[in-house]
Amino acid sequence: MPHDDGTNLPSVREAVLDQLRAAGMTTCFGNPGSTELPFLDRWPDDFRYVLALQEGCAVAMADGFARSTGRAAVCNLHSAVGIGHAMGNLFTAFRNQAPLVITVGQQARSLLPGNPFLGSTEAASFPKPYVKWSIEPARAQDVPAAIAHAWAIAMTRPRGPTLVSIPMDDWGVATRPPAWRAAPSDTAPDPAALDEAATALAAARRPVIVAGPEVDDEGAGPALVALAEKLRAPVLASPFASRICFPEDHPLFAGFLAAAPGAVAEALAPYDFVLVLGAPVFTFHVAGICALFESGTPIWQFTTDPEAAAAAPAGRAVLGAMRFAIPGLASRLPEPTRQNPAPPNAVAPPVAATPLPPAFLFDALRRAMPPGAVLVEEAPSHRPAIQRHLPVTDWGGFFTMASGGLGYALPAAVGVAMARPGTRVVALIGDGSMMYSIQAIWTAVQHRLPVTIIVVNNGGYGAMRSFGRVLGVTGAPGIDVPGLDFVALARGMGCAGECVADAASLEAALAEAFADPAPRLIDVVVDPAISALYRKAP
Repeated sequence: MPHDDGTNLPSVREAVLDQLRAAGMTTCFGNPGSTELPFLDRWPDDFRYVLALQEGCAVAMADGFARSTGRAAVCNLHSAVGIGHAMGNLFTAFRNQAPLVITVGQQARSLLPGNPFLGSTEAASFPKPYVKWSIEPARAQDVPAAIAHAWAIAMTRPRGPTLVSIPMDDWGVATRPPAWRAAPSDTAPDPAALDEAATALAAARRPVIVAGPEVDDEGAGPALVALAEKLRAPVLASPFASRICFPEDHPLFAGFLAAAPGAVAEALAPYDFVLVLGAPVFTFHVAGICALFESGTPIWQFTTDPEAAAAAPAGRAVLGAMRFAIPGLASRLPEPTRQNPAPPNAVAPPVAATPLPPAFLFDALRRAMPPGAVLVEEAPSHRPAIQRHLPVTDWGGFFTMASGGLGYALPAAVGVAMARPGTRVVALIGDGSMMYSIQAIWTAVQHRLPVTIIVVNNGGYGAMRSFGRVLGVTGAPGIDVPGLDFVALARGMGCAGECVADAASLEAALAEAFADPAPRLIDVVVDPAISALYRKAP
């Protein structure tokens, strides 16, 4: 509607809402304060505001929503301390390459020279370097254009979060809104580089593919399966991949690379050509020497991320979208003469014991999960056992954090559930991780989302126990976390829950949880002595 000062121009608020509508960003995740109230005034009926009880939860919910839909999500935070609270999950969103447009309130422009209460000093610099772009516009009239700019950058690959700081008195100012522009297009790799890579790949006798999260992010999964089948080459998942990299029940799937230089070199030593698709070369978490980089083995990396390409210590990098690169390679390859590699050995089912082995929990979850369910995981100390006993087979069926920061998975599961109405979402989370963002349960309850929360309760920070063994550290404080009653905490936010510690109770609890259309929590007490994050899987 026209602004009420006689200019017949819309207000900044109206122009911003129109920009968000045009971008399909009508679900807003937030935790607002006083500086955001003018934006929320007369909230339109065609928008949905999803309240999180803490700012980090709001960012992770928006991240899960954006990664699940493939579209940018908008997140509304409070000035200064609000973005400060959110920084952990903002870092994760940056590493996840999640397209977010974050609006942050700011005190009135007239107050800023006097360092006002709730004023944010250098608001645009505060979140750097973990945003792709940030600004506090010089004039109120520039805010809608800044939102459009932020959206375009967030959606340009590699995608990621952007931020606009908006003084609270800007919203009512009349402005001439910018014209709407469509999202940026993906870029294709250099055809000459594709020709060269395909020639080298066709000459290889034992090629291997290392696939990363960019493949699923771009919807290029079926093309990757076709390429692997044409090559008759095994496929390994890249270290710490934040999404599914390849169907884990496919005969060509060869497992997961560990985030250790020696382990990567050992796993790739049998091959004479390494094709990396949609991943860094490589993500490591422990120090060491990767002999692969000195071996002379050809490494070709295709990625949309120029930073990942520049950081690679060896090989040839080619920039371009997976959805162009993978079919482009496949179309240039002749039919191979090699045989398919032998499929991996079958995994023996784990045996129940007291206390429960974590592997038994994951196998029981595999058998109980309904078809099409999405797994959102944050139990890093148990990841090798999860990968062995809870395979992900559907594209778009798995999310975790690329950053290593805790507190992501529970609110991200809420965002995924909101993005896919009616889809069962399973949040598989360690007991230590749960306490970083447990407030997200409340949002799941308020929206009656089909989120099943599985707490893998080993009484502490299992990853710290495991990593301590690698480093030879003993007797370190701050690792055990006793005395947490997750069932009581969930019930306090309106979520049903129960604690189980034996096989019979576990299977009954899982069946009940998956039959419940509302959120439900199961606190599973597992053997704290079993943790294998940095041990090679047998």
